[in-house]
Amino acid sequence: MQFKPAVTALVSAVALATLLSGCKKEEAAAPAPPPPQVGVVTLHPQSYTLTTELPGRTTAFRVAEVRPQVNGIILKRLFTEGADVKAGQQLYQIDPATYEATQASAEANLASAKSLADRYKQLISEQAVSRQEYDNARSTQLQAESTLRNAQINVRYTKVLAPISGRIGRSAVTEGALVSDAQTTAMATITQLDPIYVDVTQSSADLLKLRSALASGQLQKAGDNAAKIKLTLEDGSAYGQEGTLEFQEVSVDPTTGSVTLRAKFANPDHQLLPGMFVHAKLQTGVAAKAILVPQQGVTHDIKGQPTALIVNKDNKVEQRSLTASRTAGNDWLVDSGLNEGDRVITEGLQYVKPGAQVNPTEATNVQKADAAPAAANASGQGK
Repeated sequence: MQFKPAVTALVSAVALATLLSGCKKEEAAAPAPPPPQVGVVTLHPQSYTLTTELPGRTTAFRVAEVRPQVNGIILKRLFTEGADVKAGQQLYQIDPATYEATQASAEANLASAKSLADRYKQLISEQAVSRQEYDNARSTQLQAESTLRNAQINVRYTKVLAPISGRIGRSAVTEGALVSDAQTTAMATITQLDPIYVDVTQSSADLLKLRSALASGQLQKAGDNAAKIKLTLEDGSAYGQEGTLEFQEVSVDPTTGSVTLRAKFANPDHQLLPGMFVHAKLQTGVAAKAILVPQQGVTHDIKGQPTALIVNKDNKVEQRSLTASRTAGNDWLVDSGLNEGDRVITEGLQYVKPGAQVNPTEATNVQKADAAPAAANASGQGK
């Protein structure tokens, strides 16, 4: 039996229509994929202590140059170079022979002048001597006393004593050297290392911003601990002693535009030496309602502007531009762009974009909010 071409075409068309209809039903029956899951952190304001890290150098608390006050030959050096000495400790002995002879002569002259003055004092009541003769004898006695005191001082100066306590450096003179009270070269130098000063510099612009923030109420004073300062040494290690701010210069250096701050640190082990480069961390103020955002949730656009993706109340992704002034340990301190209660995405950022529907869950790649201040404190930035 043979089919006509028209009947064959009709059968093929019906079969194709039936096949397409079945595919459409299968496609309509396939479920839509679920929204991607992202990890979010809900922001809560918290108190945060702002710190400022400034470069500085150590400076000796006291420096005294040992100089002779009389002329003579050095007989002995009585200290070890590089050792610690006490104030009043004898360091050198200058030949005292000529000064002791001068003292003995002055003592003899004083004895004679005093004897004459005492005798005239008895005779003046008997009018055996004139008042003028007694006054002259008394004047001679006073001059002899002054000469003796000067001689005694010179004898004492032959013993060169340490003016302060501290560590003494190398000696510039040896036994047998001739020294003079008019010489310009110091015999030795004593440096007091405990305590020790640290001089740091802060730009005047930063100082004005800080004062403005405190005056406007944006920041609060850090309280009694505001004067406490911590140090980081050249090798990156933390110095074990806390320092206190002593004073601030009253003028700005016109060449650098900075102000010098001086802090004092205990230095019992002499770990800090004058001239060392250090970093000082000062507590500058407290932000009562700071917004801290995990660094995993902050990215930067092609212009370098910090941004964050948040999940709104409809579980859709929004992008926010931020103003972030500094890092605080593992967080960013955000000045504007985010508010209390915002849910910042920290996990799954690579799978979403603004406007996408998402399924938010609590993030697992960051510390909890109540641990953030501790982390910030560990980094030296937080409270």
